[in-house]
Amino acid sequence: MRYRVRHITTYTYGAPVSLCYNMAHLLPRDTHNQRCLNQRVQINPPPVYRNEGKDYFGNQTFYFSIQEAHKKLVIDVLSDFEIFPIDLTLWQQNNTTTCGQLRANLKMPMTPQMRMAKEFLMDSSQIRRSEELKAYAQSTFSDDKPLIKAALEFTHKIFTEFKFDPSTTTVATPLEQVLKQRSGVCQDFAHLAIGCLRSVGIPARYMSGYLETLPPPGQEKLVGADASHAWFSIFVPELGWVEFDPTNDVMPNDKHIVTAWGRDYADVTPLQGVIFEGGGSQQLAVSVDVKRLL
Repeated sequence: MRYRVRHITTYTYGAPVSLCYNMAHLLPRDTHNQRCLNQRVQINPPPVYRNEGKDYFGNQTFYFSIQEAHKKLVIDVLSDFEIFPIDLTLWQQNNTTTCGQLRANLKMPMTPQMRMAKEFLMDSSQIRRSEELKAYAQSTFSDDKPLIKAALEFTHKIFTEFKFDPSTTTVATPLEQVLKQRSGVCQDFAHLAIGCLRSVGIPARYMSGYLETLPPPGQEKLVGADASHAWFSIFVPELGWVEFDPTNDVMPNDKHIVTAWGRDYADVTPLQGVIFEGGGSQQLAVSVDVKRLL
């Protein structure tokens, strides 16, 4: 599959901003089944400084600085991807590593990959392990259960027990509240799953990107109607990181496009920065369009 993603971020300020510094996680990254073909970044007003690089997790980043007065900032990113499908059935049938085996291996990690995976067992800025989260997941991840089977069951558990409702949470909503109210958005469900997994000793990381969505039959897809998406992945010996999407109850394959991954949303925020002298009230508008090329 080939896709074109256009992600436009617009900030409108109540008062002119004289200076701003920004870092963005909007550029695609290559993965085991995803390849970036080309990318284009347009910023208005034009920055006096821009530089691309990689962060601690290997995500593509770009930094830019604008040093002229402006009441509007527009970042327009266009990326083309090629994604190769994975035979997920073989993964599910042939991998018999149990939850207990993984936990035992993590106590004495013998490979660099296993040692790096332990980093995703720890608390992060937006995800804290807790007894409440552990209690919600513990029975699913029993020692004798195959790891991928358990993760699929847990993905389905969140999908069936939680309601997608953007009005019930914000980026600051605690996981315990999400668990109690049984509602939220894809970011909440990914954070909740990761918090539960880490609480039962399973390394888990936050995945950020896009998901191809199709219009109802007979209707054309609206430009800009898509949105950023979030899911999670767990570390499976012999396979590496395997992804799960609790919002849609699937294992991501050729319709999920990865932009970045980290410990939680704070590591992969699409755009963050500081402004000086001005700003006042500000409005944010985001438009995302995911188009299948072939």
